[in-house]
Amino acid sequence: MKSKSSVTLLSYTTHLAEQLSRYNRERTAETYTAATKSLIAFLGGSDIPLSQIGCATITSYEAHLRLKGLTTNTTSFYIRNLRAIYNHAVDDGIINDAQPFRRAYTGTCKTQKRAIDAASIRKIANFQSDNIALQSAADLFMFSFYARGMAFTDIATLKWQNISNGYLRYKRHKTGQTIVIEWNEHLQRIAQKYQQGSSAYIFPIIKGVNPRREYLSASHAINLNLKKIAQRLGIATTLTFYVARHSWASIAYTIQIPVPTISRALGHNSESTTRIYLASLDNSAVDNANRLVLESVSF
Repeated sequence: MKSKSSVTLLSYTTHLAEQLSRYNRERTAETYTAATKSLIAFLGGSDIPLSQIGCATITSYEAHLRLKGLTTNTTSFYIRNLRAIYNHAVDDGIINDAQPFRRAYTGTCKTQKRAIDAASIRKIANFQSDNIALQSAADLFMFSFYARGMAFTDIATLKWQNISNGYLRYKRHKTGQTIVIEWNEHLQRIAQKYQQGSSAYIFPIIKGVNPRREYLSASHAINLNLKKIAQRLGIATTLTFYVARHSWASIAYTIQIPVPTISRALGHNSESTTRIYLASLDNSAVDNANRLVLESVSF
């Protein structure tokens, strides 16, 4: 590291990212780096000493992101990551805290509902395309749904050894919690479709040359193809693997599966987390419940 007064944002972020990577926190390292590069691009490509990051710089940068059309939550995401980097530098004694983020918005706004209904899920399940990339995206989305909303990072690293005695067992990358799922015919059909030679992986996403880069590349491509699928099928919601997870939870709730069961199925440590998933449940389900109540007291 340079002398404290000359340490720049990019050099410190690079240093911080290297430390995070040693502790297998690559995702955090990547978000810090992305936020840093975004701010530097706004500054015309010039790096900036940490000590020169002031309130005016951050306020102007925030306005710049909004003018580019970024959502409030995306803008806040960049600002929060830059603030985290800055706070690390303060903790390391590199700079004194000038509170440059005090006027910036770092909260989150309620987003559009992430769940889609059962009819839309059936459309994706029945989707057929000669375009291999599109078909693969649809198949992986459905695999996620059939596996109770499995995250893409967990799907990408699934191996055949995770299946035994009729069950799929894996550790959630996000929490480290072990999840056990009955290996049903839907999962088998999709997995068998993509089985390749002697590969240990169920899906041809990770090939072993550069696993992290291969994962990120596949994730980006699949999300783009899911957007195309949604457009073709007339689904207004932007499809992601989060949508598969939220949809499984919402459909389960709609058919009156108890919240504790849904919570356990999703691998949540708290029912309060599950209820956040269900908070955006389509009002039609509530209206239907009200209709059933009224019918029960009708003469």
